[in-house]
Amino acid sequence: MAVERYCIAIEGVLQGVGFRPFVYRLAQDKALSGWMANNSQGVQIEIQGEELLIREFLHELKAKKPQWAEIHNLQISSAALTATRGFTIRESMQSGNVSALVPPDLAPCDECLRDIFDPLNRRYQYPFTNCSNCGPRFSIIEHLPYDRTNTAMKQFPLCGDCQQEYENPLDRRFHAEPTACPNCGPKLQLCDPGGQMGGEMMVSQTGALEQAAQAILSGLIVAVKGVGGFHLLADATNTTAIARLREKKQRHAKPFALLYPNIETVQQHCLVSDSERDLLVSPRRPIVLLVTKDRLFADAEHDVIPGIAPNIAPGNPDLGIMLPCSPLHYLLMSRLQRPIIATSGNIAGEPICITNDQAMTRLGAIADLFLLHDRPIVRPVDDSVVRVINGVAMMLRHGRGYAPLLLRLPEAITTKTGNIKDNKKDNSRSRPQADLLAVGGQLKSTVAVARNNRVYLSQHIGDLGSRRSQSAFEQAIVDLAGFYSIEPETVIHDQHPGYTSTEWAQLSGKKCIAVQHHVAHFFSCMAEQRYAGPALGVSWDGSGYGPGGTIRGGEFLYWDGEKQLSPVATLRSFPLPGAEQAIREPRRQAAGLLYALFGDEAFTVVPALWERFSSSEKHNLARMLSRQLNSPLSSSAGRLFDAVAALLGITTINDFEGQAAMALEFIARPSDITWHFPFEILPQDDAHQSGKCLVDWKPMIMSLLKSKDKAVPLADIAAAFHNTLAHMIVAVTQKVSDCPVFLSGGVFQNRRLSETVAALLHQNNRQVYGHQRVPPNDGGLALGQIYFTRCMEDNKPCV
Repeated sequence: MAVERYCIAIEGVLQGVGFRPFVYRLAQDKALSGWMANNSQGVQIEIQGEELLIREFLHELKAKKPQWAEIHNLQISSAALTATRGFTIRESMQSGNVSALVPPDLAPCDECLRDIFDPLNRRYQYPFTNCSNCGPRFSIIEHLPYDRTNTAMKQFPLCGDCQQEYENPLDRRFHAEPTACPNCGPKLQLCDPGGQMGGEMMVSQTGALEQAAQAILSGLIVAVKGVGGFHLLADATNTTAIARLREKKQRHAKPFALLYPNIETVQQHCLVSDSERDLLVSPRRPIVLLVTKDRLFADAEHDVIPGIAPNIAPGNPDLGIMLPCSPLHYLLMSRLQRPIIATSGNIAGEPICITNDQAMTRLGAIADLFLLHDRPIVRPVDDSVVRVINGVAMMLRHGRGYAPLLLRLPEAITTKTGNIKDNKKDNSRSRPQADLLAVGGQLKSTVAVARNNRVYLSQHIGDLGSRRSQSAFEQAIVDLAGFYSIEPETVIHDQHPGYTSTEWAQLSGKKCIAVQHHVAHFFSCMAEQRYAGPALGVSWDGSGYGPGGTIRGGEFLYWDGEKQLSPVATLRSFPLPGAEQAIREPRRQAAGLLYALFGDEAFTVVPALWERFSSSEKHNLARMLSRQLNSPLSSSAGRLFDAVAALLGITTINDFEGQAAMALEFIARPSDITWHFPFEILPQDDAHQSGKCLVDWKPMIMSLLKSKDKAVPLADIAAAFHNTLAHMIVAVTQKVSDCPVFLSGGVFQNRRLSETVAALLHQNNRQVYGHQRVPPNDGGLALGQIYFTRCMEDNKPCV
């Protein structure tokens, strides 16, 4: 058999996932010679041997690669034979454009867990144990290639035993860059807000763990430095401890996420499907929204889950649950053996703390104790949040375990097939395009950079209302662009002139492009599905800046697959008296909705609603609405949810974003009715509505109020409201040619609505797609901004 030599260039997720030891063992097994090395694009391999064995090597390279390795592009070329023997792993090389993917942070693997719980293992009870298959990655990388000297671990020289493992290609810790042990690695420190309990790192790791666990069990709040930032931990069975945490963090009603010791305990409290279980136990370890057992919508004092305090999630039948995401969390939970609050270590409206000094300063008024360590966190990476909808995971917050994310765009202009599979052509080798930066919106901020058809989406940054959040936003841009040596020539932003991201873009000194909010939502969903043909987008959310400064949020848009984007329909608008104040008070939105229907007579309709206002408040509302003072019109589906929740007496004040809409979804859960309220689709006669058709909810609201007066069960009314919105979507799709329907915007985080829409569209033989890897909320705007810009680069937008 002839001897051949080939050069293999591979791009993908290959660094920090055990790919090099895998290739080394595979080459040894096939008796092949050559070498491999990390480089700026991924991995380069030169392999020499019998041609049949090389073919087997290439087949198994793809078929048996490590679980978290991803091969996105593989190119093979012939190379000159050499006389060298054996296979070696060389030092990393840096050349050309950077395209190697930064690996995400992963929970400890089973082998590392065995190490930390084995009394005979030298890493017994060591909270920073990891190997090439698990551990911190994105949160500790300073720049690529992924080598120890380019990570936060460079300050911890390896001891002799760790060095031996690190250099042995047959060891699972071969080139595991964060690897360490109690002799050479990071150490824990436990202290109070004043820095007492000894300023030095504690010699005993178990001593710090024991004291922290006992503090939590005694009702104290402990700030713990995790993988991508701090968590605030408190006993989830202790009502008093939770009340203290709510008061100190000024988080009066928003549910807290829970950390459970194991999947068995989760299944005792919650309904867990197979897909939800897979998410919980996966190395990505997201927070998963689960339905609790035997718990319907009720007031806080009536909420009861055995073993869970009622003020964990007042009035909310779902819990956000995760399993331990690091050895430190595993070791703590092995001592606690009960559900624990694990909420982000930050002050409301600010990014998560990542340094010891930040935590001591900003969380000192919240936490009673601090469990710290000396391994630096390079960037904040909050917990990811997912929800299973239509049987698949939908990302709600893009963070630890998933970030950063690479998405490949399809060619912007393609044949009008409407078939997604026919539109997944990879144009990564086509003509170069300008590098882009998209800065998203104001809330649930993420940013993205693009080179040609590759888009890199950042981790969740948060809301940009504070100085610290703005700083985190700017650092995320520096990080993401720096990883891939991208120097964007153009910055894309939302049309809203008051967004922090918009102001930053306009002060950047670069060319700026504004993309309308709901267009970005629509194109975000198409980009995730790699679709480029004709499509109908349904963009429903809380609010987005529209033409003439209008507040949009119930939009139907048609894309012809080439250059034309046209409004198809919009929900009827109603005024929001008090503007931003109305968003915080669904009762005001209900008042505006009634005024849109009844005019001045609105104040005699639904007396229970008006009892929520004082005489002076009603007088001011009447004045604002009649004179159109500080009462902007809104077509928002999200605001419609809020208004209906208030009309039904479910929620009149929002303590956190989306509270009323969530409550309306929850109260509908017991109902299995399939009927819906009437509605109308009318020709558009208002230029401010910006749609060819008007979807009029007036018949729905009139029927809803009659049903309420007739004492129809509240669950059935809420369910019928959801059904009606779904039928509205189906009715509009029937007015558009047969093309896929894409659902985007925060409203589609509502499982009942999304699943009802999908079922009805499938019954009508329409393809429907929602989000999975990218949030449907504003966390996906940056991706949509880039895709729309790519589509229009050679065409003048027609919107």
